[in-house]
Amino acid sequence: MTIAVTADIVGSRQLVNRDHAQAQIEAVIRRVAEDVPGVARPLEPVVGDELQGEFETLSRALASILLIRLGLPDGIDLRFGVGSGESFGVESARGVLPEGPAWWAAREAIERVHALEQRAVPRARTWLVAHNDSTGTVPVTNAYLLARDEIVGAMSERARRLTYGRCLDVSQRELAEREGITQSAVSQLLAAAGASSIVEGFRSLRATEN
Repeated sequence: MTIAVTADIVGSRQLVNRDHAQAQIEAVIRRVAEDVPGVARPLEPVVGDELQGEFETLSRALASILLIRLGLPDGIDLRFGVGSGESFGVESARGVLPEGPAWWAAREAIERVHALEQRAVPRARTWLVAHNDSTGTVPVTNAYLLARDEIVGAMSERARRLTYGRCLDVSQRELAEREGITQSAVSQLLAAAGASSIVEGFRSLRATEN
């Protein structure tokens, strides 16, 4: 079973400095790959504003996607299509190309995100499609992702940074020192942003790996 992820840059054509944005995206992806080990193939650019990667488990994929969104600065965001299913390689002059139901599902998922954004859920950024959902957990997962995206999408850049730190169990005192603000200000920012639910969700995802 493969967890395939296809991502693209939100509003890439409107970015003032596309090269700089790409460099920032790739730097955040590298950082997250270190903070959430077990990535089969980290997200990497494939064509245009699109990236693709593979994860060993769904929980690692969803945890990584969350940290990527929290780590990106204002003005840069990604949407993600997550596909679960079988995967196989296709030989080409450029090497082995990933193909199969997992990737078809990931493409369907990112198209679903686009549709949601354009209608009633403008902050939707992540969706899961499973080639075979024998457990029936996909609707529940997508309900979680919609709620998570809504909260993260409303956060300020500082609130996202602080939430990232709390996901990795960095103390509020240390976060305050990094930001040059008081611990009380950190606590208030996190509470106002709804960070506790995001952090607990992240920890639940990581707990499934133990």
